[in-house]
Amino acid sequence: MAKRRRLSAPDTAELEQLEAGFVAKPSISPFESKSSTPPIAQVAAEAAALNSLTAVTDRVALAQDQGDATKWRDAQGAGLVAEMLPLDQINADFIRRDRMVEDEEAMAELLESLRVHGLRTPIEVTRDGDGFGLISGFRRLKAFLHLAETEPRFREIPAFIREAGSGQGAYVSMVEENELRANLSPYERGRIAVLAAGQGVFPSTEAAVDVLFAASSKAKRSKVRSFAMVHESLGDLLQHPVSLTEKSGLRLASALRDGAQVRLRQALAEAGELDPKSEWALIEAALKGAPASAKDKARGGRPQQVQRLAPVSLSDGGEILAEVSAGELRIRIRGQSVTDEGALDIVEQLASYLGELRAKN
Repeated sequence: MAKRRRLSAPDTAELEQLEAGFVAKPSISPFESKSSTPPIAQVAAEAAALNSLTAVTDRVALAQDQGDATKWRDAQGAGLVAEMLPLDQINADFIRRDRMVEDEEAMAELLESLRVHGLRTPIEVTRDGDGFGLISGFRRLKAFLHLAETEPRFREIPAFIREAGSGQGAYVSMVEENELRANLSPYERGRIAVLAAGQGVFPSTEAAVDVLFAASSKAKRSKVRSFAMVHESLGDLLQHPVSLTEKSGLRLASALRDGAQVRLRQALAEAGELDPKSEWALIEAALKGAPASAKDKARGGRPQQVQRLAPVSLSDGGEILAEVSAGELRIRIRGQSVTDEGALDIVEQLASYLGELRAKN
């Protein structure tokens, strides 16, 4: 029978040395750690530290992106960002155009330039219901419409979207763009002032001239008013108004102030088809036959204003518009279809009324 071995308790000093040895010995287990913190907590802490650095970088980038986005929206709101718009969404007749005559040679050059180089200067539009109204760039839009018939890439056009509305801002933008690109003729300047006032955008032709040509000198605005009067008095009868030089137009305006309107209108109304030279010869002949009258220096060479009367609404729709100038009353009926017989009846009743009025006076 084997002899049993007696066990003795280990010495305290030996146990302390043994424990110190285990502590100093490296662990072979990847999950053991000298720290009391669990391994997953250490990983989370390290990830959080890295994430905090990344978050700072991201916040800087986000701030830059937000700043760029704000700048872009501001630029878009100011109409400084060109957008591609379908041609069929743009109303070319949104406002009355100041340019009356198109140069066919210049249009051909524009078409060729667009084919080769594309459009370098976008058109200007403003929002109009579900579409857009054209402010400036009529020739460019017209060229795109022509090219789009055969080339699909021209079915959209770059455009600046302005918040101009249909009021004074739209007309100012159009006139400024055309004055910079190619000077309007003296007659076209006066005409657009009359048209803008006639649409109620400005309270009078004189006010239209002051706003549309605010950058021009006082002398130039006075000339524009003179041509405005020529358009108001003879615009419906002149065949080649754009051909009027500044000198001839001012002479014509002076004669109108002196009472030559009736004689001039009669001469132009009775004339057949004329070229520019023949038309001016006819005007000169009428001017020579006009009686001379003393010039009213108090007016300072400024054209007499046309007074527009308040519109009269018709019971079944439409309205009657009237305007009074020196020696002339103009009446327009809008929104009503009037036959030739009906128009003749209106004229005869008006003549009868005027006859009775003259007899009373």
